[in-house]
Amino acid sequence: MKKNITYCGHIGIIGRTNVGKSSILNKLINNKISITSKKSGTTINNIIGIKTIQQYQYIYIDTPGIEIKKKYFKKNILNKNNYLKLIIFVISTIKWLEPEEKILKILKKINISTILVINKIDYINNKKILLPFINKIKKKYNFIAIIPISAKTGENIDALNTIIKNNIPQSKYIYSKNEITPLSKKFLISEIIREKLIRFLNQEIPYLIKVIIESYYIDKFKICNIVASIFTKNLRQKKIIIGKNGKKIKMCHYLSKKDIEKLLNMKVKLYLKIKLFNLTQ
Repeated sequence: MKKNITYCGHIGIIGRTNVGKSSILNKLINNKISITSKKSGTTINNIIGIKTIQQYQYIYIDTPGIEIKKKYFKKNILNKNNYLKLIIFVISTIKWLEPEEKILKILKKINISTILVINKIDYINNKKILLPFINKIKKKYNFIAIIPISAKTGENIDALNTIIKNNIPQSKYIYSKNEITPLSKKFLISEIIREKLIRFLNQEIPYLIKVIIESYYIDKFKICNIVASIFTKNLRQKKIIIGKNGKKIKMCHYLSKKDIEKLLNMKVKLYLKIKLFNLTQ
């Protein structure tokens, strides 16, 4: 009897900050596991998302935006991992600046098949400028494909899926068919809360605000009880998070609870605490 052939591989999603890497991951796996916001530097950890369709298993790694500062640039996924089978290099519209050049320099050294994704084309009014830009980029590197997309509208996501499928290697599955991420529920819950804080507080506090799930249990009524601590640097930032008459923290609580219930598919009681902590320690 002939064995079923399967295809599987790790796919790194890279690029500088705020180009839409997390939105692309969420679109590719049809699940929201990576938080998004308009603020640069929202993703601070590698987020793994898995999609399994028939004999194909795609393991995507959404990475923090690559910094051009030397001490940060050495810490990105390209320099410390050699298990990637495919790379999705994301840029925003037709912006090609110093960070892109530095990333390209690394790509030339590691020699991993790479797709260049031009995201946020919904912001480009005159689409005629895309073709000359693509022709210019083609001369820089031998990308296996250059594809303009919009993670926001979903434009060309299906075409991107097809390119990925055609370039994934034959291999055994690493994860079970129904798994969408190896990340713990506690981590995903903390990220949901952090996303709401970042979105509501915008530039008022640093994105490095920390959320830790102190308690997580399901009671006899099948309700998930969660106690989350929000750590911030000082009293000033604590007051900003709370907002006038507690308005901001109440809204963050409401939206976080809504998304957590969707994630867990059950009712949730969420308790938020704000604590002072030196985030540099």
